[in-house]
Amino acid sequence: MKYNMLKETFKLANGIEIPKIGLGTWQIPNKIASAAVHSAIKVGYSHIDTAAAYKNESGVALGIKQSGIFRNNIFITTKIPAEIKTYNEAKNLIAQSLINLNTDYINLMLIHAPKPWSEMATGSEKMYFKENIEVWRALEEAYKTGIIKAIGVSNFEKKDIQNILENCEIVPLVNQVRFFIGDTPEEILKFCSEHKILVEGYSPIATGRLLTNNEIRKIADKYSVTIPQLCIKYILQRGALPLPKTTHVEFMIKNAQVDFVINEDDMKYLNAF
Repeated sequence: MKYNMLKETFKLANGIEIPKIGLGTWQIPNKIASAAVHSAIKVGYSHIDTAAAYKNESGVALGIKQSGIFRNNIFITTKIPAEIKTYNEAKNLIAQSLINLNTDYINLMLIHAPKPWSEMATGSEKMYFKENIEVWRALEEAYKTGIIKAIGVSNFEKKDIQNILENCEIVPLVNQVRFFIGDTPEEILKFCSEHKILVEGYSPIATGRLLTNNEIRKIADKYSVTIPQLCIKYILQRGALPLPKTTHVEFMIKNAQVDFVINEDDMKYLNAF
């Protein structure tokens, strides 16, 4: 069986093609990441999203190796930890991720967050504009040498991206943000669209919370699909790239079977949910 959606791509502003659905690996321990990635590739996934902070890059690399698929057929995304905010630290981290991933290039690398996670969690108003420019400079340097094919950000708000746009040479190609029905980042979607920045949505099923929502279930039943399928399709129809996370092969397959269209009225309802 072919899973056509897994073969479809978005084109980034620099011409690089990125598969429209990726496998998220957040909270997948390193020791089982290899099996999850191997399984995903076997059923047709070619886009794997990881991060240094997930501590599973080596497991992801092993899963890719075990799949037997050529490296140039796999799109790997990883991220510089939110706590790293200097040029030298970022440069060293990039080198370490290349080692962990057992590869001589990374398809997409992001700054994981505009400020350390401890400050993200507490809602600290402290800004790291100067520090993010330093980290971005390390990414730009790696991009120019070809060891990273595309660079971007994650969890960045409009003001954080504006800082990069005003002070750096290369525009971010991607902004990966939390995005699910009931938490649609309208301002970011509009701003990124204006600057040709692709939005990726992590936690498309709200880390499982939408699975028990009766209103969402009613709409999913209307289209004879699962709640995850509805959630993934919603993000795609908003022009963004979903990153569903699962270690179960049957869910990997179902998550890619989104060959249906949510009608305009239902999209309006979901937008306002």
